[in-house]
Amino acid sequence: MNRVTIRVASLDELQCNMEEALQGNKQQQGSYITFLDWESLWKTLSPKKMQILHTMTGGGELSIREVARRVKRDVKAVHTDLQALLRCGIVDKSEQGIIFPFDEIHFDFVVGKAA
Repeated sequence: MNRVTIRVASLDELQCNMEEALQGNKQQQGSYITFLDWESLWKTLSPKKMQILHTMTGGGELSIREVARRVKRDVKAVHTDLQALLRCGIVDKSEQGIIFPFDEIHFDFVVGKAA
């Protein structure tokens, strides 16, 4: 199964993870979408954008109209959200539309009082 992990991590954690991956640590291998803070994650992956990603998960290439039909939203609004996700590199453009190339989304972050 092709899984992506969406996480919140500091720059120090990212650098440590990258160094471990370069040294061959298999625990750090995989696909990640990383945000530096909770606010960035929330802004980028708003509930409506998450609905789009959830709908596209495992769906292969989909046209913008098909995504809009599946989420029962206006094509223009879905197009705007997909453009934002494209700019962030979360979805990709394909010959026949848009693709979210994962079969599963895993979330990995802790929400707690800031130090």
